[in-house]
Amino acid sequence: MSFSISGKTAIVTGAANGIGLAIARHFADRGANVMCADMDEKRLADELGDVADDASIRYFAGDLRQRLTIANLISATIDAFDEIDILVNASRQVMETDALNPEDMSVDDLFQQNVMTALRLTQQVARRMIKQNEGREGDGGRGSIINLSSIAAHQTRPELLGYSIASAGLEQMTRSMALALAPSGIRVNAVAFGSVMSASLKSSISRNPDWREEIEQRTPLHRIASPTELVDAVQFLASDGSGFVTGDVMTVDGGRSLLDAVESPAH
Repeated sequence: MSFSISGKTAIVTGAANGIGLAIARHFADRGANVMCADMDEKRLADELGDVADDASIRYFAGDLRQRLTIANLISATIDAFDEIDILVNASRQVMETDALNPEDMSVDDLFQQNVMTALRLTQQVARRMIKQNEGREGDGGRGSIINLSSIAAHQTRPELLGYSIASAGLEQMTRSMALALAPSGIRVNAVAFGSVMSASLKSSISRNPDWREEIEQRTPLHRIASPTELVDAVQFLASDGSGFVTGDVMTVDGGRSLLDAVESPAH
């Protein structure tokens, strides 16, 4: 079974920086057509430069919390590449929660950004994938959706209340959608990471410098991974090589989830 994604078309959200950008570039380097989506149009333009009309990597700027933006993203991808084979929901936000403050709205904000946006985009992309699969006699259905989660779904701190709730919700959404889409041959999986130098973790460490040493001490491999170390796991789930894998949450965290991580920040 091949791990190739060459010739396939992928939408990658959160693609203006960090993990999303690393995934988008990796996919393009491996021969995939990639639509990079993010709210930050300037950053997309800075990172991707001028994009030709026939380029294999394009970008789309918009607020994916809006249903119309999701519809426009899908239309732009179809116009550019005709089909959608892969969706990577890499757009995610991390913010701290004041667990004892009833006025704190971070739980609502994180659930909307990290769960509901991914769910709505998954639903709309899945509808397109189902339509594409119609009439493929003997070929079966195809399509792969990958959500980026965190080990915070299972290990948390008080200040990560909202992020942990959203991560847990995203993983259960992954399982539920895997069952809903299995009859159509569309697979839904997630990658849960911890010790990865995402844009959010980099920002958190800049505010709390002691966190780097603490994370490294609590990670069996004693380091923080670079975003590029996640991309092979995502490619595996996007490829035909994982054709019998659905509803799975793959952990990529340097072994942190093997330990009692209550004392360790999870991003």
